[in-house]
Amino acid sequence: MSLKQSITILGLSVLSLVQTAAQEMSFEEYNPVSTLVVPSHEVPRAKFPFIDIHSHQFRMASQDLSRLVADMDKLNMAVMVNLSGGSGEGLKAALTNVKEHYPNRFVVFANVNFDGAGGADWAKNAVSQLEQDVRNGAKGLKVYKSLGLRNKDVDGKRLAVDDPRLDPIWAKCGELGIPVLIHSADPKSFWDPMDSENERWLELKTRPRRKRSDTDPAPWQQIIDEQHRMFKKHPNTNFINAHMGWYANDLGKLSELMDQIPNMYVGIAAVIAELGRQPRNAREFFLKYQDRILFGKDSWKPEEFPTYFRVLETDDEYFPYHKKYHAFWSMYGMNLPDEVLKKVYYQNAGKLLPGLDLSLFSTR
Repeated sequence: MSLKQSITILGLSVLSLVQTAAQEMSFEEYNPVSTLVVPSHEVPRAKFPFIDIHSHQFRMASQDLSRLVADMDKLNMAVMVNLSGGSGEGLKAALTNVKEHYPNRFVVFANVNFDGAGGADWAKNAVSQLEQDVRNGAKGLKVYKSLGLRNKDVDGKRLAVDDPRLDPIWAKCGELGIPVLIHSADPKSFWDPMDSENERWLELKTRPRRKRSDTDPAPWQQIIDEQHRMFKKHPNTNFINAHMGWYANDLGKLSELMDQIPNMYVGIAAVIAELGRQPRNAREFFLKYQDRILFGKDSWKPEEFPTYFRVLETDDEYFPYHKKYHAFWSMYGMNLPDEVLKKVYYQNAGKLLPGLDLSLFSTR
């Protein structure tokens, strides 16, 4: 066999190996670039100034807020709501930093540690601390998903979201006129079998600790029902259901709940992927409940906000989401009317958060 023939055979063998490897590509690796050519309107900056009702800044007591504000200005974010304010001295330090540098650009929510509920004077002490946190400047209460998932009562048992021993907390929020932004459970897919039919398979593979079951710690529907019962039990308290209550993929059901629970608002943080794949249905929902939907993002990654703006503001078709493990499908714009955008971006949140600097919204 000649050298030329050997080289040819070797080349064909390498090509065959490359083709075989390509055919055996994993789902994580498969990330095709769309060849579809359609009108495209990137939206790096929101059309109207907005309030991000769902953000987390864990170092607000000591961080340089000027860098944060610079990024906010680029996005047209007028006010950031930091849900991770904590309580007591830590909360006071964060509020002091805000007051001394950017008093009109940040709102801070307090947090309650629910572990040990049912203990001697637990409710009395928790309510007293919350009252003090509000006097110090907190504008709301953020409840983490640990309530219903990880928090234990004084006897070491799972603390249900609607446990009656927590009623004084919710009642006090209504009395103080502050909203409660609450995250309960997680997407139902985390409770479903991790198989080829699970839309969140990739997320569960890359983040296995998110997998749940009916015994770890309880069925999804049970936790969600606990939340709704608690909302109904406290009609004088305004609740902002984080992540649209994990019903952004079933807006018909969410619509029923909105009608049943008039004191429930919903935030769109971390569920824009659900809305972007059903633009016509989602648009109708936004038009119907335009007074009770709030803009939020959750994780502070400025480069991801334009996806939200584009879904809300444009009628673009088939554009990519920013996290494959959240959504391997493409997005479509809802093209919301300006009057609805203003409500979602800042007016609805403004009604729940009195005392905001309205000049931030009227002069831009």
